[in-house]
Amino acid sequence: MNILSFLILLGAFFTSLIPIFETALVKTMSQASDNLVFIAIVTSALIFGIPSFIVATVSPFAVKLRDSEKNHESVGKTSGRVSSLSTIGSIVGTFLAGFVLIPNLGVRTIILITTIILFLLAFIIFDKKDVKYVCSMIVILLVLLGLNYYGKVLFEKSNPDIIEDVDSEYSRIWIKQIGNSEVSYKVMQVDTGTESYINEETNEMGARYLYFYDLFDYYNKDANSTLMIGGAAYTYPTYYLNKYQNKTIDVSEIDDKMTELAVKDFGLDINNPRLTIYHQDGRSFLNYTKNKYDTILIDAFKGLNAPFELTTYEALTNAKNALNDNGMVITNILSSLEGEEEDFIKYEYATYKAVFDDVKLFKVTDAKANERQNLILVGFKGDKNINKEKYYEYEDLLAREVTNFSSDREIVTDNYAPIGN
Repeated sequence: MNILSFLILLGAFFTSLIPIFETALVKTMSQASDNLVFIAIVTSALIFGIPSFIVATVSPFAVKLRDSEKNHESVGKTSGRVSSLSTIGSIVGTFLAGFVLIPNLGVRTIILITTIILFLLAFIIFDKKDVKYVCSMIVILLVLLGLNYYGKVLFEKSNPDIIEDVDSEYSRIWIKQIGNSEVSYKVMQVDTGTESYINEETNEMGARYLYFYDLFDYYNKDANSTLMIGGAAYTYPTYYLNKYQNKTIDVSEIDDKMTELAVKDFGLDINNPRLTIYHQDGRSFLNYTKNKYDTILIDAFKGLNAPFELTTYEALTNAKNALNDNGMVITNILSSLEGEEEDFIKYEYATYKAVFDDVKLFKVTDAKANERQNLILVGFKGDKNINKEKYYEYEDLLAREVTNFSSDREIVTDNYAPIGN
Protein backbone atom coordinates (compact mmCIF):
# COMPACT_ATOMS: atom_id res chain seq x y z
CA MET A 1 0.00 0.00 0.00
CA ASN A 2 2.88 2.35 0.67
CA ILE A 3 4.05 2.10 -2.94
CA LEU A 4 0.52 2.94 -4.06
CA SER A 5 0.54 5.90 -1.68
CA PHE A 6 3.83 7.07 -3.20
CA LEU A 7 2.41 6.83 -6.75
CA ILE A 8 -0.59 8.96 -5.83
CA LEU A 9 1.65 11.47 -4.07
CA LEU A 10 3.85 11.62 -7.17
CA GLY A 11 0.72 12.33 -9.22
CA ALA A 12 -0.13 15.19 -6.83
CA PHE A 13 3.38 16.62 -7.27
CA PHE A 14 3.26 16.68 -11.07
CA THR A 15 -0.31 18.02 -10.99
CA SER A 16 0.90 20.95 -8.86
CA LEU A 17 3.51 21.70 -11.55
CA ILE A 18 0.87 22.23 -14.27
CA PRO A 19 0.45 26.00 -13.59
CA ILE A 20 4.23 26.46 -13.79
CA PHE A 21 4.60 24.43 -16.99
CA GLU A 22 1.61 26.27 -18.47
CA THR A 23 3.60 29.50 -18.48
CA ALA A 24 7.20 28.35 -18.86
CA LEU A 25 6.69 25.63 -21.46
CA VAL A 26 4.13 27.42 -23.60
CA LYS A 27 6.31 30.53 -23.70
CA THR A 28 9.37 28.48 -24.70
CA MET A 29 7.45 26.60 -27.40
CA SER A 30 5.91 29.77 -28.82
CA GLN A 31 9.41 31.22 -29.24
CA ALA A 32 10.60 28.05 -30.98
CA SER A 33 7.69 27.71 -33.42
CA ASP A 34 4.80 29.74 -34.82
CA ASN A 35 2.73 26.63 -35.64
CA LEU A 36 -0.15 26.79 -33.14
CA VAL A 37 -1.29 23.22 -33.82
CA PHE A 38 2.20 21.84 -33.15
CA ILE A 39 2.56 23.96 -30.01
CA ALA A 40 -0.84 22.85 -28.70
CA ILE A 41 -0.13 19.15 -29.24
CA VAL A 42 3.37 19.15 -27.75
CA THR A 43 2.61 21.36 -24.75
CA SER A 44 -0.59 19.46 -23.91
CA ALA A 45 1.24 16.16 -24.07
CA LEU A 46 4.06 17.39 -21.83
CA ILE A 47 1.97 19.39 -19.35
CA PHE A 48 -0.82 16.86 -18.82
CA GLY A 49 0.84 13.67 -20.04
CA ILE A 50 3.10 13.03 -17.03
CA PRO A 51 0.50 13.47 -14.25
CA SER A 52 -2.09 11.61 -16.34
CA PHE A 53 0.29 8.69 -16.89
CA ILE A 54 1.17 8.47 -13.18
CA VAL A 55 -2.45 8.62 -12.02
CA ALA A 56 -3.40 6.05 -14.68
CA THR A 57 -1.01 3.53 -13.08
CA VAL A 58 -2.98 3.61 -9.81
CA SER A 59 -5.82 1.36 -11.02
CA PRO A 60 -3.71 -1.52 -12.39
CA PHE A 61 -1.40 -1.29 -9.38
CA ALA A 62 -4.39 -1.58 -7.03
CA VAL A 63 -5.51 -4.68 -8.93
CA LYS A 64 -2.00 -6.11 -8.66
CA LEU A 65 -2.10 -5.63 -4.89
CA ARG A 66 -5.28 -7.67 -4.85
CA ASP A 67 -3.55 -10.32 -6.95
CA SER A 68 -1.01 -10.79 -4.19
CA GLU A 69 -3.72 -12.60 -2.25
CA LYS A 70 -3.63 -15.29 -4.96
CA ASN A 71 -7.41 -15.18 -5.26
CA HIS A 72 -7.86 -14.97 -9.02
CA GLU A 73 -11.65 -14.93 -8.86
CA SER A 74 -11.52 -11.96 -6.48
CA VAL A 75 -8.97 -10.25 -8.73
CA GLY A 76 -11.32 -10.52 -11.69
CA LYS A 77 -14.14 -8.97 -9.75
CA THR A 78 -11.85 -6.20 -8.50
CA SER A 79 -10.59 -5.49 -12.00
CA GLY A 80 -14.12 -5.27 -13.37
CA ARG A 81 -15.22 -3.07 -10.49
CA VAL A 82 -12.28 -0.69 -10.95
CA SER A 83 -12.86 -0.53 -14.71
CA SER A 84 -16.57 0.22 -14.35
CA LEU A 85 -15.95 2.88 -11.70
CA SER A 86 -13.26 4.45 -13.90
CA THR A 87 -15.69 4.62 -16.84
CA ILE A 88 -18.44 6.14 -14.71
CA GLY A 89 -15.94 8.60 -13.24
CA SER A 90 -14.78 9.64 -16.71
CA ILE A 91 -18.34 10.31 -17.88
CA VAL A 92 -19.37 12.18 -14.74
CA GLY A 93 -16.07 14.08 -14.67
CA THR A 94 -16.46 15.23 -18.27
CA PHE A 95 -19.89 16.76 -17.70
CA LEU A 96 -19.08 18.01 -14.21
CA ALA A 97 -15.91 19.76 -15.38
CA GLY A 98 -17.43 21.31 -18.50
CA PHE A 99 -20.74 22.50 -17.08
CA VAL A 100 -20.06 23.08 -13.37
CA LEU A 101 -16.44 23.16 -12.23
CA ILE A 102 -14.65 25.12 -14.98
CA PRO A 103 -17.20 27.97 -15.32
CA ASN A 104 -17.64 28.30 -11.55
CA LEU A 105 -14.21 27.54 -10.14
CA GLY A 106 -11.77 28.04 -13.02
CA VAL A 107 -9.02 25.71 -14.21
CA ARG A 108 -6.36 26.93 -11.75
CA THR A 109 -8.62 26.29 -8.72
CA ILE A 110 -9.54 22.84 -10.07
CA ILE A 111 -5.84 21.96 -10.37
CA LEU A 112 -5.28 23.06 -6.77
CA ILE A 113 -8.25 21.01 -5.52
CA THR A 114 -7.09 17.97 -7.50
CA THR A 115 -3.63 18.29 -5.99
CA ILE A 116 -5.06 18.40 -2.47
CA ILE A 117 -7.38 15.43 -3.09
CA LEU A 118 -4.50 13.31 -4.41
CA PHE A 119 -2.38 14.32 -1.41
CA LEU A 120 -5.13 13.34 1.03
CA LEU A 121 -5.62 9.95 -0.69
CA ALA A 122 -1.89 9.28 -0.48
CA PHE A 123 -1.90 10.20 3.20
CA ILE A 124 -4.97 8.10 4.05
CA ILE A 125 -3.79 4.82 2.48
CA PHE A 126 -0.26 4.94 3.93
CA ASP A 127 0.16 2.10 6.46
CA LYS A 128 2.16 3.53 9.34
CA LYS A 129 1.53 7.17 10.11
CA ASP A 130 4.10 7.95 12.78
CA VAL A 131 5.11 11.46 13.84
CA LYS A 132 8.00 11.58 11.39
CA TYR A 133 5.71 10.67 8.48
CA VAL A 134 3.06 13.21 9.47
CA CYS A 135 5.65 15.99 9.73
CA SER A 136 7.10 15.01 6.35
CA MET A 137 3.67 15.09 4.76
CA ILE A 138 2.95 18.53 6.20
CA VAL A 139 6.15 19.79 4.58
CA ILE A 140 5.21 18.13 1.29
CA LEU A 141 1.73 19.69 1.43
CA LEU A 142 3.26 23.13 1.92
CA VAL A 143 5.56 22.49 -1.06
CA LEU A 144 2.61 21.44 -3.25
CA LEU A 145 0.62 24.53 -2.25
CA GLY A 146 3.69 26.67 -2.85
CA LEU A 147 4.16 25.27 -6.35
CA ASN A 148 0.54 26.06 -7.20
CA TYR A 149 0.90 29.58 -5.90
CA TYR A 150 4.20 30.10 -7.71
CA GLY A 151 2.52 29.03 -10.96
CA LYS A 152 -0.04 31.81 -10.49
CA VAL A 153 2.67 34.38 -9.69
CA LEU A 154 4.76 33.27 -12.69
CA PHE A 155 1.76 33.59 -15.01
CA GLU A 156 0.92 37.08 -13.76
CA LYS A 157 4.54 38.16 -14.07
CA SER A 158 4.76 36.84 -17.63
CA ASN A 159 1.46 38.46 -18.61
CA PRO A 160 1.32 41.89 -16.93
CA ASP A 161 -1.20 43.13 -19.49
CA ILE A 162 -3.91 40.69 -18.33
CA ILE A 163 -6.32 42.36 -15.92
CA GLU A 164 -8.93 39.57 -15.81
CA ASP A 165 -8.62 35.81 -16.36
CA VAL A 166 -11.98 34.06 -16.63
CA ASP A 167 -12.97 30.48 -17.47
CA SER A 168 -16.39 29.93 -18.99
CA GLU A 169 -18.18 26.79 -20.17
CA TYR A 170 -16.74 27.33 -23.64
CA SER A 171 -13.48 29.25 -23.44
CA ARG A 172 -10.75 30.87 -21.41
CA ILE A 173 -11.28 34.62 -21.61
CA TRP A 174 -8.65 37.25 -20.93
CA ILE A 175 -9.30 40.95 -20.59
CA LYS A 176 -6.09 42.80 -21.42
CA GLN A 177 -4.88 46.37 -21.27
CA ILE A 178 -2.32 47.06 -23.97
CA GLY A 179 -0.81 50.12 -25.60
CA ASN A 180 1.68 52.88 -24.96
CA SER A 181 1.81 56.44 -23.66
CA GLU A 182 -0.16 57.68 -26.68
CA VAL A 183 -2.99 55.16 -26.95
CA SER A 184 -4.33 52.38 -24.74
CA TYR A 185 -6.66 49.58 -25.76
CA LYS A 186 -8.84 47.26 -23.72
CA VAL A 187 -8.84 43.84 -25.36
CA MET A 188 -10.95 40.71 -25.02
CA GLN A 189 -8.93 37.63 -25.96
CA VAL A 190 -10.64 34.26 -26.21
CA ASP A 191 -8.22 31.33 -26.03
CA THR A 192 -5.48 32.36 -28.51
CA GLY A 193 -7.44 34.88 -30.57
CA THR A 194 -8.29 38.54 -30.07
CA GLU A 195 -12.06 38.91 -30.30
CA SER A 196 -12.69 42.60 -29.56
CA TYR A 197 -10.86 45.74 -28.53
CA ILE A 198 -11.65 49.40 -27.94
CA ASN A 199 -9.72 52.62 -27.50
CA GLU A 200 -9.95 53.25 -23.76
CA GLU A 201 -10.00 57.03 -24.16
CA THR A 202 -12.54 57.35 -26.99
CA ASN A 203 -14.36 53.96 -26.68
CA GLU A 204 -14.04 53.61 -30.45
CA MET A 205 -13.86 50.13 -31.97
CA GLY A 206 -10.30 49.10 -32.71
CA ALA A 207 -11.06 46.41 -35.32
CA ARG A 208 -11.45 48.09 -38.71
CA TYR A 209 -13.44 45.23 -40.26
CA LEU A 210 -16.39 45.98 -37.95
CA TYR A 211 -17.08 49.25 -39.78
CA PHE A 212 -17.84 47.25 -42.94
CA TYR A 213 -20.97 45.95 -41.24
CA ASP A 214 -22.35 49.48 -41.80
CA LEU A 215 -22.67 48.66 -45.49
CA PHE A 216 -26.23 47.52 -44.76
CA ASP A 217 -27.07 51.22 -44.32
CA TYR A 218 -26.05 51.86 -47.92
CA TYR A 219 -27.40 48.76 -49.66
CA ASN A 220 -30.77 48.74 -47.88
CA LYS A 221 -32.05 52.18 -46.94
CA ASP A 222 -35.12 50.76 -45.18
CA ALA A 223 -33.15 48.39 -42.92
CA ASN A 224 -34.26 48.75 -39.30
CA SER A 225 -33.67 45.37 -37.66
CA THR A 226 -30.36 43.53 -37.31
CA LEU A 227 -29.23 40.17 -35.95
CA MET A 228 -25.61 39.70 -34.96
CA ILE A 229 -24.26 36.18 -34.46
CA GLY A 230 -21.29 36.35 -32.11
CA GLY A 231 -21.25 39.15 -29.57
CA ALA A 232 -17.89 38.74 -27.76
CA ALA A 233 -17.33 42.17 -26.12
CA TYR A 234 -20.34 43.63 -27.99
CA THR A 235 -18.27 46.46 -29.43
CA TYR A 236 -20.27 46.59 -32.66
CA PRO A 237 -23.73 46.31 -31.04
CA THR A 238 -22.77 49.16 -28.68
CA TYR A 239 -21.56 51.24 -31.63
CA TYR A 240 -24.70 50.32 -33.63
CA LEU A 241 -27.07 51.40 -30.86
CA ASN A 242 -25.28 54.74 -30.54
CA LYS A 243 -25.16 55.45 -34.28
CA TYR A 244 -28.59 54.21 -35.36
CA GLN A 245 -31.01 55.64 -32.80
CA ASN A 246 -34.13 54.28 -34.53
CA LYS A 247 -32.91 50.72 -35.24
CA THR A 248 -32.93 47.51 -33.20
CA ILE A 249 -30.36 44.76 -32.87
CA ASP A 250 -30.57 41.19 -31.55
CA VAL A 251 -27.40 39.35 -30.57
CA SER A 252 -26.95 35.58 -30.44
CA GLU A 253 -23.97 34.92 -28.15
CA ILE A 254 -23.58 31.42 -26.75
CA ASP A 255 -21.33 32.41 -23.84
CA ASP A 256 -23.07 34.40 -21.10
CA LYS A 257 -19.69 35.08 -19.42
CA MET A 258 -18.72 37.20 -22.44
CA THR A 259 -21.89 39.23 -21.99
CA GLU A 260 -21.06 39.77 -18.30
CA LEU A 261 -17.56 40.96 -19.20
CA ALA A 262 -18.92 43.19 -21.97
CA VAL A 263 -21.11 44.92 -19.41
CA LYS A 264 -18.33 45.20 -16.85
CA ASP A 265 -15.39 46.16 -19.05
CA PHE A 266 -16.71 47.40 -22.40
CA GLY A 267 -19.70 49.59 -21.52
CA LEU A 268 -22.50 47.37 -22.83
CA ASP A 269 -25.95 48.58 -21.73
CA ILE A 270 -28.06 45.42 -21.53
CA ASN A 271 -31.09 47.47 -20.46
CA ASN A 272 -31.31 49.28 -23.80
CA PRO A 273 -34.84 48.51 -25.11
CA ARG A 274 -33.51 48.27 -28.67
CA LEU A 275 -31.14 45.42 -27.72
CA THR A 276 -32.17 41.79 -27.23
CA ILE A 277 -29.62 39.16 -26.26
CA TYR A 278 -30.03 35.42 -26.81
CA HIS A 279 -27.50 33.20 -25.04
CA GLN A 280 -27.78 30.55 -27.69
CA ASP A 281 -25.65 28.86 -30.33
CA GLY A 282 -25.82 30.81 -33.59
CA ARG A 283 -26.77 27.84 -35.79
CA SER A 284 -29.43 26.74 -33.35
CA PHE A 285 -30.84 30.25 -33.33
CA LEU A 286 -31.02 30.33 -37.13
CA ASN A 287 -32.65 26.88 -37.19
CA TYR A 288 -35.55 27.80 -34.91
CA THR A 289 -36.05 31.58 -34.87
CA LYS A 290 -39.34 32.96 -36.14
CA ASN A 291 -37.92 36.49 -36.20
CA LYS A 292 -37.31 38.33 -39.43
CA TYR A 293 -34.41 40.74 -39.94
CA ASP A 294 -33.26 43.23 -42.53
CA THR A 295 -29.60 42.45 -41.80
CA ILE A 296 -27.74 39.46 -40.36
CA LEU A 297 -24.12 39.95 -39.29
CA ILE A 298 -21.92 36.91 -38.68
CA ASP A 299 -18.86 37.49 -36.49
CA ALA A 300 -18.43 34.08 -34.87
CA PHE A 301 -15.38 32.86 -36.77
CA LYS A 302 -12.16 32.70 -34.72
CA GLY A 303 -9.52 33.04 -37.38
CA LEU A 304 -9.26 29.99 -39.60
CA ASN A 305 -10.95 27.85 -36.93
CA ALA A 306 -14.50 28.52 -38.01
CA PRO A 307 -17.45 26.65 -36.48
CA PHE A 308 -18.35 24.73 -39.64
CA GLU A 309 -22.05 24.68 -38.73
CA LEU A 310 -22.27 28.38 -39.63
CA THR A 311 -20.46 28.00 -42.95
CA THR A 312 -22.71 25.49 -44.68
CA TYR A 313 -25.37 25.73 -47.37
CA GLU A 314 -28.02 24.70 -44.86
CA ALA A 315 -27.00 27.36 -42.31
CA LEU A 316 -26.91 30.13 -44.92
CA THR A 317 -30.26 29.01 -46.31
CA ASN A 318 -31.73 29.39 -42.83
CA ALA A 319 -30.10 32.82 -42.60
CA LYS A 320 -31.64 33.84 -45.93
CA ASN A 321 -35.04 32.59 -44.79
CA ALA A 322 -34.72 34.78 -41.67
CA LEU A 323 -34.26 37.88 -43.85
CA ASN A 324 -36.92 40.29 -44.99
CA ASP A 325 -37.06 41.23 -48.67
CA ASN A 326 -33.99 43.21 -49.77
CA GLY A 327 -32.14 41.85 -46.72
CA MET A 328 -28.49 40.90 -46.57
CA VAL A 329 -26.01 38.72 -44.68
CA ILE A 330 -22.59 40.23 -43.95
CA THR A 331 -19.80 37.94 -42.73
CA ASN A 332 -16.24 38.62 -41.63
CA ILE A 333 -13.78 35.94 -42.80
CA LEU A 334 -10.07 35.63 -42.12
CA SER A 335 -8.43 34.17 -45.22
CA SER A 336 -6.17 34.98 -48.11
CA LEU A 337 -7.55 35.64 -51.58
CA GLU A 338 -4.90 33.44 -53.17
CA GLY A 339 -2.27 30.93 -52.14
CA GLU A 340 -2.00 28.40 -49.34
CA GLU A 341 -4.69 29.94 -47.13
CA GLU A 342 -7.32 30.64 -49.77
CA ASP A 343 -9.56 27.66 -48.97
CA PHE A 344 -11.86 29.41 -46.50
CA ILE A 345 -12.90 32.26 -48.79
CA LYS A 346 -13.02 30.04 -51.88
CA TYR A 347 -15.39 27.53 -50.29
CA GLU A 348 -17.52 30.19 -48.64
CA TYR A 349 -17.78 32.30 -51.78
CA ALA A 350 -19.02 29.27 -53.73
CA THR A 351 -21.55 28.51 -51.00
CA TYR A 352 -22.80 32.10 -50.83
CA LYS A 353 -23.22 32.12 -54.63
CA ALA A 354 -25.36 28.98 -54.35
CA VAL A 355 -27.64 30.50 -51.69
CA PHE A 356 -27.98 34.23 -52.35
CA ASP A 357 -29.26 36.22 -55.29
CA ASP A 358 -26.12 38.32 -55.45
CA VAL A 359 -22.76 38.23 -53.66
CA LYS A 360 -20.11 40.89 -53.08
CA LEU A 361 -16.64 40.63 -51.55
CA PHE A 362 -14.59 43.37 -49.87
CA LYS A 363 -11.05 43.45 -48.49
CA VAL A 364 -10.51 45.44 -45.32
CA THR A 365 -6.85 46.38 -45.80
CA ASP A 366 -4.30 46.72 -48.58
CA ALA A 367 -2.74 43.35 -47.78
CA LYS A 368 -1.41 41.30 -50.69
CA ALA A 369 -3.65 38.65 -52.20
CA ASN A 370 -1.59 35.79 -50.74
CA GLU A 371 -1.62 37.24 -47.21
CA ARG A 372 -4.14 36.27 -44.57
CA GLN A 373 -6.50 39.19 -44.01
CA ASN A 374 -10.04 40.22 -43.03
CA LEU A 375 -12.45 39.75 -45.92
CA ILE A 376 -16.09 40.82 -45.88
CA LEU A 377 -18.51 38.54 -47.71
CA VAL A 378 -21.99 39.93 -48.43
CA GLY A 379 -24.99 37.92 -49.61
CA PHE A 380 -28.16 39.69 -50.85
CA LYS A 381 -31.74 38.47 -50.82
CA GLY A 382 -33.71 39.97 -53.68
CA ASP A 383 -32.99 43.40 -55.07
CA LYS A 384 -30.81 46.00 -53.41
CA ASN A 385 -32.57 49.06 -52.02
CA ILE A 386 -29.59 51.41 -52.28
CA ASN A 387 -29.50 54.66 -50.35
CA LYS A 388 -27.66 56.83 -52.84
CA GLU A 389 -27.48 59.72 -50.41
CA LYS A 390 -25.14 57.64 -48.22
CA TYR A 391 -22.61 56.95 -50.99
CA TYR A 392 -20.03 59.51 -49.86
CA GLU A 393 -20.33 58.35 -46.24
CA TYR A 394 -19.34 54.83 -47.27
CA GLU A 395 -17.26 55.62 -50.33
CA ASP A 396 -14.01 54.38 -48.78
CA LEU A 397 -15.57 51.05 -47.86
CA LEU A 398 -17.26 50.57 -51.23
CA ALA A 399 -13.98 51.28 -53.01
CA ARG A 400 -12.51 48.15 -51.43
CA GLU A 401 -14.77 45.76 -53.33
CA VAL A 402 -12.91 42.81 -54.86
CA THR A 403 -14.20 42.49 -58.41
CA ASN A 404 -13.82 39.55 -60.79
CA PHE A 405 -13.39 37.12 -57.91
CA SER A 406 -14.44 33.54 -58.61
CA SER A 407 -14.27 30.10 -57.07
CA ASP A 408 -14.17 26.61 -58.54
CA ARG A 409 -14.68 24.89 -55.16
CA GLU A 410 -17.61 22.76 -54.11
CA ILE A 411 -20.23 24.25 -51.84
CA VAL A 412 -19.96 23.53 -48.12
CA THR A 413 -22.77 21.40 -46.67
CA ASP A 414 -23.51 19.79 -43.33
CA ASN A 415 -22.25 16.53 -44.83
CA TYR A 416 -19.24 18.07 -46.56
CA ALA A 417 -17.42 20.73 -44.58
CA PRO A 418 -13.71 20.89 -45.52
CA ILE A 419 -13.25 24.04 -43.45
CA GLY A 420 -13.66 24.76 -39.76
CA ASN A 421 -12.50 23.04 -36.59
